[in-house]
Formats: sequence, C-alpha cells, structure tokens
Amino acid sequence: MLEGWDMSDAANAAADTARAAAEEKSALSHPPVDPDATAAYGDDPDQVIDFYVPRAEGAAGRPAPVVAVLHGGAWRAPYDRRHISPFAAFLTRRGFAVAGIEYRRGAAEAGEGDPVAGRWPDTLDDVAAAVDALPALVREHLPQADAGRIVLTGHSAGGHLALWAAARHLLPEDAPWRTDRPAPLRGVVALAPIADFAVADKLEVCGGAVRQFLGGDGKFAERQPYADPALLVPTGIATTLVQGRRDIDVPQAVAEAYTVAAAKAGEVVGLTLLEDVGHFPLIDPAADACAVVAEEIAQLAW
Repeated sequence: MLEGWDMSDAANAAADTARAAAEEKSALSHPPVDPDATAAYGDDPDQVIDFYVPRAEGAAGRPAPVVAVLHGGAWRAPYDRRHISPFAAFLTRRGFAVAGIEYRRGAAEAGEGDPVAGRWPDTLDDVAAAVDALPALVREHLPQADAGRIVLTGHSAGGHLALWAAARHLLPEDAPWRTDRPAPLRGVVALAPIADFAVADKLEVCGGAVRQFLGGDGKFAERQPYADPALLVPTGIATTLVQGRRDIDVPQAVAEAYTVAAAKAGEVVGLTLLEDVGHFPLIDPAADACAVVAEEIAQLAW
C-alpha cells in the first residue's frame, strides 16, 4: 500500500469516479438540438458555425447578445459540437442568441489507436478564422441578435480555445494568428478550461492531451508560447472562469493557476467555484450548475 494512502482514500476516489461518470452520462443523455441555420467559414466540412435564435425575450426587448460556444472533448475528433447543442438550446431559452463553432480536431493515427488531441496548426487556424468571421455571419444569420455584443464561452478544451482566442493580440509577433488589437468581445466565460498548459500537462489532464496537442515532447516547449493561455495575459477582456471543485477531468488547480498568472500580470480574472460539482454539469441543462453558467454569461453580455 502507498504511504499515506488508506482505504478511505480509495473509497473517496471510487466515489469521485462514480459521480463523474454519472454526471457525464446525464450531460450526454440529451438529444442533439438542430440549429436554426448553419454557415461555413471555410471549405473544410468542420469549418462551420451553427446558429440558434433566442427563444425568450432579452433585457427590455433589446437585440439579443450572442454567446459563441466552443465545445470540449480534448481537441479529439470523436467529440463534436453536437454534444453541446443542448447547452446552446438552454442558453436560447435564457434570451441569448447562440453560435456553436466547429473546428478541426485530432484524428486516429493511420486509422488505429485513440485519436490524438488536436491538429496543429489547423485547430487554431479554425478558431481564429471562425471568431474573425463571426460578426458578419451573425448579422447575416441572426438578424435578431446584436453582433456587437458577443460573449465567448467554451467547455474544457473549448474553454482553452475561448481564452486563447481572446488573447491573440498577445501572441508572439511571428504567430500567424496574432492580431493588432483585442478581439471585439464583451467577455469570456471559460468552463473548466484547460487554461494553464504547464499545470495541465503535469496532471496529465485528459490522458496527456496537452502534450499531444502541442505535437509531443519535441514540440512542447517550442509551441507552448503560441497556445498556452496562462502565458497570454493580461488580455484586457473581461474574463470569468467557472469550475467545479470536484472536477477530476480538469482539476481546480488548472483554473487557479491561470488566475494566479493573470493576477501576476496585473489582471483580475473572476473564478466561480461550485461545490459538489464535477466537469460536465457546467453544460448539462438538467444541472443547477448550468444555470449558474448562464448567469455568469449574462453578467458580461448585458
């Protein structure tokens, strides 16, 4: 038996694993919700954005703010935007218009084994292109929405992409995705995000997904400055992280490390910690945590 490890620790670990499995099952049990419109921002089949019109009136009858949603799934191909579409529909019932962004993800190597995490540089190419194209596409496909009032949100790996997209003006000067000014966003709400690559890599989050995403051992240090949100602060964009304290997929320490990095850079980032909540309730319309997420988005959107 490991030193300091006893039967109560084993029981707690088993309970955490069982709870996490039940939370994931609940979040993924909702049938996908078809969008009201879909538009391409590129030629690849994955370069599309789904649009959902608001199903409830917003504040004082004003045009609805837009929530741009980036799904998670460790940047791996089996997880696409369909699994987060019930969350998108939930937000429309709260008076938001929603844009569900798809992007290219990692596929199985030579048709064998588990899918790798992400495609470098394609995944980041797509997120940058989608965010750049979003205001014009919103004006075309969501006429009842305010294209000047966009909040970017994302879950897990999608939370990483949301934080990264808001920090492109801080990228190294030779980065192809760098912009000369901050993105025109009302804010970012990152949900259990893979927000600090060093900490996430140390914890082997999502089966070592961070190291895979950056191309393995030989590319990690070279590419980290171009992709790690914790190295891209302060953004100057209002940012809130929402994190379950009992998340065993992307532990609380990852979100905390990002907020510490931001604070050292002179920026205050909100961190909402939810008791007795794991990874998936944040996007599960049946969970109380999902309502908390909607309120955090509303704080920035209006």
